[in-house]
Amino acid sequence: MCPTIINQESAMILFVSAASLETGENTAMKCPVCSALDTKVIDSRPADDNSSIRRRRECLVCGKRFTTYEKLEAMPLLIIKKNDEREPYDRSKVEKGVFRSCIKRPVSVDQINSLVDSVESTIFNMGKKEVPSSTIGEILMDKLQELDPVAYVRFASVYREFKDVNTFMDEIKKMLDKQKLV
Repeated sequence: MCPTIINQESAMILFVSAASLETGENTAMKCPVCSALDTKVIDSRPADDNSSIRRRRECLVCGKRFTTYEKLEAMPLLIIKKNDEREPYDRSKVEKGVFRSCIKRPVSVDQINSLVDSVESTIFNMGKKEVPSSTIGEILMDKLQELDPVAYVRFASVYREFKDVNTFMDEIKKMLDKQKLV
């Protein structure tokens, strides 16, 4: 990934992938003004989203200061659908399914986002390049069942393609039996 320089209102910002940086505070980073490699890190701290590091740098040749953001390159994740087609992971699809199941339920948007973050974290921590959609569905249902049982049943009815009321009742009985054990 090549660094990208953005010049907005004379504030120079440089986006850098973690893989392209060496370790240490005095990393060889090319100055966006004079192209010198003699730069030093003045300040380093987590960025607002805590998923990247913001570094304030100064060029030792021309004296200009600039900011770089170091972010880990995300491994592209492919989802294997039921028909064996592969498509890129799309967070919005997961969110949409959870939102639908939580309609008119006492579940806040923050709770939904937290649930989706948790599912996403579990998926990406598997370290696989391809994940079956069924795996995502099962992880999502486990977490949704903890959040709201009604939303869980709604999601399960669509995800597991309940054909009749008996299938629906079987799922509710399983859920109630689990709750009795806890």
